[in-house]
Amino acid sequence: MDKEVFDFFNTDLQFIHGVGPVLATKFNEVLGGRRVLDFLLHIPSYVRPREILDSVVGAQSGDTITISVLVKSHKKGGLFKGKRHPTQIICADKFAAPITIQFFNVNYLDYWTEKLPIGQWRIVSGKLDFSNRNGAIINHPEFIELPENAAKIPTHQAIYPSGEGLSQKTFANVRNQIFNTIHERINANNTSTNMLEFIDALEHVHFPETNDDLAPNSIYVAKLAYCELFAHQSAIAINRSVRKAQTNKRAVRVKKHNLIDKFYDILPFKLTNAQQRTIDEIFADFNRPTPMMRLVQGDVGSGKTMVACASMVKMAESGAQSVLLAPTDTLAQQHFAKLKPMCDKLGLVCDVLTGRDKGVSRREKLISLKSGRTKIAIGTHALFSEDVEYKDLGLVVIDEQHRFGVQQRTSMREKGHNPDMLALSATPIPRTLSMTVYGDMDISIINEKPAGRIPIKTTKLPIERVNALISRIAPQIENGAKVFWVCPLVEESETSDMMAAELRFNELNKHFPHTGLCHGRMDKKQRDKVMAEFADENSKMRVLVSTTVIEVGIDVPSATIMVIENAERFGLAALHQLRGRVGRGSKQSFCILLYGNNISPDGLKRLDVLCETDDGFVIAEQDLMMRGVGELLGTKQSGWIQYHFVNYREHRDLFKLAQSASMDNNITENIWAKQLRNIFDCSTIAGA
Repeated sequence: MDKEVFDFFNTDLQFIHGVGPVLATKFNEVLGGRRVLDFLLHIPSYVRPREILDSVVGAQSGDTITISVLVKSHKKGGLFKGKRHPTQIICADKFAAPITIQFFNVNYLDYWTEKLPIGQWRIVSGKLDFSNRNGAIINHPEFIELPENAAKIPTHQAIYPSGEGLSQKTFANVRNQIFNTIHERINANNTSTNMLEFIDALEHVHFPETNDDLAPNSIYVAKLAYCELFAHQSAIAINRSVRKAQTNKRAVRVKKHNLIDKFYDILPFKLTNAQQRTIDEIFADFNRPTPMMRLVQGDVGSGKTMVACASMVKMAESGAQSVLLAPTDTLAQQHFAKLKPMCDKLGLVCDVLTGRDKGVSRREKLISLKSGRTKIAIGTHALFSEDVEYKDLGLVVIDEQHRFGVQQRTSMREKGHNPDMLALSATPIPRTLSMTVYGDMDISIINEKPAGRIPIKTTKLPIERVNALISRIAPQIENGAKVFWVCPLVEESETSDMMAAELRFNELNKHFPHTGLCHGRMDKKQRDKVMAEFADENSKMRVLVSTTVIEVGIDVPSATIMVIENAERFGLAALHQLRGRVGRGSKQSFCILLYGNNISPDGLKRLDVLCETDDGFVIAEQDLMMRGVGELLGTKQSGWIQYHFVNYREHRDLFKLAQSASMDNNITENIWAKQLRNIFDCSTIAGA
């Protein structure tokens, strides 16, 4: 039975022979867990060949070799005349060519001399060094064996991502112990075919013969990637079925007021076809028996906020409440400033609640929410604080939803009775990625820009021409233009050639005295104050030097110039988001990408893509293909799935196969799918 294997998978590593609690703790730091399963999901990163040589003559410095040596003498190391000397074991190969084995930890002299006794032949393996006049040297060989034990030294060594106190030899010993035990349990039990194939694939990637065995297109890695995708897709499918099972718990919404027509009448512009199509899809969801779970994807400036506003107004027709959850105070205040006047015209009470609200002001807002008087609440995490209660929460809108984790979204949902969920994202992602990240949501795409928006003119410029650029933008600043100037670092670094925000601020302040500075290390109140001053049309501040903190959360329609310094250091998606801070008014806007002297051909190619298109979905696809999902999404996004084996570029065809297989009506009862969900820990997918 597979249970015997699963029980072993969940065994603590400390119970593997030769490990113990100390090593298990060190493994935990590297693996992110201390079970056998955590070890199995941590595969080697590459294969190191160990060439078997008879002589060091003709070998190259840096080669990893295995060679027979005759031990000639021992030279004890230590501190002599103020200089530390290594312990040296003087040897010769089969052709009498000298080779020295060196150890820098002099406390173990007796151990090394015992391992390498004078007059005896030994087989050693390690990296060869010809860097000094002493000839061939191997520092701290990884293997020292008797001639009859030569087979113990691998000709191709799997190299694991490791940490302090964990040698490759330790990894290999633990790996061997684990797979020996797995085979014992397989032989003693009736193991399923699926499990046998899964273990076979794992064994091949833990005992690779070449780097091709570890490549994403390897049949074994691809098989493991499919299993992982199938596990997550089946969890998503179950999550969908759970939502459908909540039908009888959903509140019935009865229209009491006619507000949506009035909303359309007060809009100072006409919605785009894409906006109207998305609104229609949301309204249709409101009439279904299953709570809505919909994602609205749209480029920066595509009008997602108006779609969200229409949805909240529609929900208010039944007397229900809506909340708009933003990741930052600044963005929450920005949404409030935009939506409050519209709500006033419709007779709807709209309020904002953030962590800044204290005392009487906060209590009054909480009373209004609990009574149902406030129909639209805009805010940050404060909206789902323990003391916040709603009379009838019908809709939760999450802006920049990838900045919120599963637990935070669940906490917001629990404030109502299965409220509808609407997520907004200004980070366009390719379809293959959407299938896994947003597989449990319906997706609407706003692929049009509002009328009157002029495409941003994007150009790239070498950093040497920065002074010419300053001269070119000076007249525009005098005529009222506002400029974002983004730098990748806060302070100047001796080890980096990137321009720091503080250094650039000092330089630009000489030309434009009212330049502002904004970065993540500043006090939050001070940072918000600077942003607010820059956004104020009447302020003297015309230039804002910042890091990427302005990527989300500041809307300045009069800003028409975006300068991004060392643009080659950013991913395409990040550059596109930054560029979206301008071009939000009716005037022509510009984005200038300054690149450094050491830019690579790939770096230039990325900048060319940005200069050629402003389609966020095209850019995201290019970023995925050129740099991978880690760069596209970032590794700290709380909502993203972090895979062990899946490579988004190489395994694109597997996404659809896994999703199709997960659509099986019996997926809940599918034993193998359940086992895989446990193996790959799909508990992070809500409801699974």
